[in-house]
Amino acid sequence: MIQINTIYINGEFVSPHGGETFDLIDPVTNTKTGEVMLGDETDTQRAIDAAKKAFTTFSKTTKEQRIGFLWKLHRAVSQREDELISVMVSEYGGTLQFCRMSVQHALSAFTNTITTLESFDFEKTAGNSKVRLEPLGVAGIITPWNASNSFICNKLATAIAAGCTAVIKPSEMSARQTQLITECFHEAGLPQGVFNIVNGLGDRVGTAITHHPDIAKISFTGSTVTGKAIAKGAVDTMKRVTLELGGKSPNIILDDADLSQVIPMAVLGVCMNNGQACIAPTRLLVPFSRLDEVNELAKRAAAQIKVGNPGEEDTDLGPLVSVRQYERVQDYIRIGLEEGATLLTGGEGKPTGLESGNFVQPTIFTNVRNEMRIAQEEIFGPVLSIIPYTNEEEAVTIANHTMYGLAAYISSSDRNRAEKLAAQIDAGRVCINGFSHDPFAPFGGFKQSGIGREYGVYGLEAYLEPKAILG
Repeated sequence: MIQINTIYINGEFVSPHGGETFDLIDPVTNTKTGEVMLGDETDTQRAIDAAKKAFTTFSKTTKEQRIGFLWKLHRAVSQREDELISVMVSEYGGTLQFCRMSVQHALSAFTNTITTLESFDFEKTAGNSKVRLEPLGVAGIITPWNASNSFICNKLATAIAAGCTAVIKPSEMSARQTQLITECFHEAGLPQGVFNIVNGLGDRVGTAITHHPDIAKISFTGSTVTGKAIAKGAVDTMKRVTLELGGKSPNIILDDADLSQVIPMAVLGVCMNNGQACIAPTRLLVPFSRLDEVNELAKRAAAQIKVGNPGEEDTDLGPLVSVRQYERVQDYIRIGLEEGATLLTGGEGKPTGLESGNFVQPTIFTNVRNEMRIAQEEIFGPVLSIIPYTNEEEAVTIANHTMYGLAAYISSSDRNRAEKLAAQIDAGRVCINGFSHDPFAPFGGFKQSGIGREYGVYGLEAYLEPKAILG
């Protein structure tokens, strides 16, 4: 049985003041694998005090010093890459192929931030005045369970590049992953108090971070509901916030696209990260005239999805993170049936032979109307809604008729046509002909998918405060 009994404050692993524990459950078997001791408001205060003290000197470090710290973190994390992949597979249930990619993103967070920092100017000119970009202060970093260490590395790297110190609250469900990444960070040998990590529940540690006057900024990735609560709490002390929240991303297939290529890709896309991805293309918009062809291709593609042990090389879809998440997805499948959507493949229940874990059948509904709940609400599971449209104007209307605006996807054999359509879509990122990522392009959402941006210069500036010097 794994026991995690420490948190990390002021450069040391220490026992938390909080006495609560949280059970760690294997999503493949639903058996208990360990416990993590949780911090509380007292631990959060200690972490904030340490970060505040460290900020007085760390904020004065040079660009070259910060680059040095980022290289140290990169080397320390790189040395345990295989372990980081393994613990993500076993604790979270992510597929081996996804976890490898996620850990690569964690590693590249440091090198990409270094690249951004090397060419970044902390002093600019506006009119006849000098503008200094100064670190905000102590950053509160709150991360989810669906790619825990990748989020931690990206947000911490950006905070360090800006000269900020940090208090990090990861998901308690990622405690083993957190323990390993914390050991890596400790080995990097950064000054005491620059980063502090407190395992704990959102309504205790997260709330304490949100309301504390010594936290200058919050960077949060998670649900829109929680993001709204953080924004409300942060406004009392006028904290700067970056919120990367939920999504219901449209995947628009234009009538000139090669369906034999794009439909299998669309089905795989909704299964990315076991369906637990805020950017997943969960609404597939297709020409009404080609709906039958799409249905056949989608059903065939779903049959090729291997559901099973996430540690096996060829597994496409592993378990959901928890029983609660499994039940949520099952509820939405029932809602889809009740709303009158046509079940093309999948449905309720677990795949044969996988009854012990939180496994879901890849599920596709067709003839979905965009006003249905399965087309409007974030399910966070491998459930795809196929929505037919009659012309491009209607496709744009359907795509934008949602409270979300995080990501969108367009497939067409005509790049110019796709780009004209992309300009009409309300989303922070629009990918054309595939699922692409650019670590220097801004990432964040329109509407209720968030506030602010991460990555590159856009992400770095979110941790900085402009000061104009006139005369």
